[in-house]
Amino acid sequence: MPSDHLGVVPALLDAGCAEELEKSGKTLHASSSPLNETYAVYPASSLENPSAKHHTFSPDDKPVYFVSSEALPLSERRLFVGDTSIIFAAWQNLLKSVTQNGTDLLQDEPSQRVMRKLALDYVNFAKECWVHTAQSSSEARQVPSDHYRTLYTCLSLFVVLYVPEYGLENAPFGDDLMEWLNTHFIEPSTEEGDHLSSLENSWADETFWPYLTRATLRGLSKAVTFFLGTLSAHPCKDLRRLSQTLIPLLDTQPKLQAYEAEREFAYASHRWKERVKALRLELDAVPEPDRRDDYEDWWDRFSDIVGILEGRGEIIQKVCEELGADWKEVCVAWGVFVDPRLRRQDLPDVITQVLEDMPPDPTNLEDMIHAALFTGDPLKALDHAAKLDPWLSAHLADMMEPLALVDKDPNEDSGLTPRNFYVLSYAQYLHADSALWRITVAYMYSCGKIGAKTADEVLVRVPLRLHGVGSSNATENNADERLSKGDLSGIIKDLNATCHEYERENVRRSICKIAARTFVQKKEYGLALSYCSSAEDWPGLGRVVDRILQEYIYTGPEQYTRYVLDIAPSLQALRANAGAHGVFIHRLIFAVRYAEFHQRLLNQDLQDAAWDLVTIFQEEIAPRSWWGILLCDAVQLLQYGKFSLSVQHTRQLGANSTPF
Repeated sequence: MPSDHLGVVPALLDAGCAEELEKSGKTLHASSSPLNETYAVYPASSLENPSAKHHTFSPDDKPVYFVSSEALPLSERRLFVGDTSIIFAAWQNLLKSVTQNGTDLLQDEPSQRVMRKLALDYVNFAKECWVHTAQSSSEARQVPSDHYRTLYTCLSLFVVLYVPEYGLENAPFGDDLMEWLNTHFIEPSTEEGDHLSSLENSWADETFWPYLTRATLRGLSKAVTFFLGTLSAHPCKDLRRLSQTLIPLLDTQPKLQAYEAEREFAYASHRWKERVKALRLELDAVPEPDRRDDYEDWWDRFSDIVGILEGRGEIIQKVCEELGADWKEVCVAWGVFVDPRLRRQDLPDVITQVLEDMPPDPTNLEDMIHAALFTGDPLKALDHAAKLDPWLSAHLADMMEPLALVDKDPNEDSGLTPRNFYVLSYAQYLHADSALWRITVAYMYSCGKIGAKTADEVLVRVPLRLHGVGSSNATENNADERLSKGDLSGIIKDLNATCHEYERENVRRSICKIAARTFVQKKEYGLALSYCSSAEDWPGLGRVVDRILQEYIYTGPEQYTRYVLDIAPSLQALRANAGAHGVFIHRLIFAVRYAEFHQRLLNQDLQDAAWDLVTIFQEEIAPRSWWGILLCDAVQLLQYGKFSLSVQHTRQLGANSTPF
């Protein structure tokens, strides 16, 4: 999914004209955004050649391109990311529980069963996404349905190889590998079988023997026995006799699941192989002239099938090459026919021999991931998985570390373990979409100190990102629309809850400070004071009060009074806060009392307004910088004909005004 190139529209240069940029004395510059994985790219004068002559670009032509190094998760991709993050959270809770209980994950049966269940949840969800996207092919998709099929095959192979059922870690697993191969890479096709079954003499068709050989190689005994039964009408009596002998052999091939003990399975396999050898002797006894029919050399084809059942590795590899099969089919057949007691720890030795003659396709990331998992090279598998999809490498690495498949010690240079490196890389991919911040920080906080510090920075910047104005990004515009409906409080509440969950108190306070500034800009002063108090930012609270008082200067007493109505309920709570700084609370008290004074003036309650004014001076509530304004208000009271201040009022005002 990640790309090494970023396309911009319209193009800065025409195709094949890259030299024009250099000749113009310009070069490309890029500035990264602190919010997500976006960049501003623009042409500017080259430092190496500032005196180069101008050719193509005019001095005023300075286009700026905004590009992203990651494709934003959209539509079904966002659903996939969100739902699988629930499985990730359950996995982290399992590991946390194991750590707290002091149990060994690799030895504890209940924990291993839960671990396998969660790993299968990943597999099943990838399968559901594949089926869903394949069935709705008419809709535009961010990634094709085949991408989810690839995730499905890789995850299910990982489970087969590294997350077996409890107690079966050292059991033979050839049948499990064959089931995986037949589930994800269906051969021979159903259409081939339908075609052959519709023929009167199916053996006359050129696909007859390749079909039987491939079906035998895949362990599809029912299909093979059905078509072997049609040979009862074949004109060659030797082929009719040998086919009837082969049918019960295929039907009785031992399977590990049918036996209670591996020893019984091994004994049954040995006896079965003896019967195959007897069939080989019968086959070799067929005279040379009778080994062909009117269509081809049936004996050679039949011999290949018997050779597969005998477990002859060279025959299996030859047959796979002739049928166009790859290394996977050889390795899987090896565990069923060559070595039925093959164990997981022995598989890398087998695959190494096979890959020498049948290497994986280096242009196919899916094939390379499969090969790395087969050979027991988790780090190489993660490297290829990261190129395919950062989601896959992150979740594989997350499962690999507790299984002791990758090192738990951090790299000396980066300070990150392999698991944390891939999980953080995936989190950076998620960070490209601001709407996914909750999921982003959940992955980051699981990555030790480095991840926690990175997540802190993401959380602190969420409010800044959400109230940006003029963004062309659809996600940010949607956020602006939500904010205009008063949804910012809900966003801050979610941020605070996240901080509490991960015990990031300093981050929570920083967010509250940012929220307070945001609400000041929106002139929602009550919420601004509330967040200042929550952040214990008392100087900030004082600045909010100053902004409220400035509203009196800018907008007049009526609008000022309405603003103070929003903050009055906060006053009682702040007074009860033992940590609140008195000087800032004192200033808030003045703002409220001063609003009450003007409210009485507006209501023509002049007597009480006068008493409010005198009381403000008597209780020394008013800041010195506001004394002059209060005296001007007193002049206003004196101008009313029906009211006059008493001598006591006047003396009080005069006494308090002497500092001026």
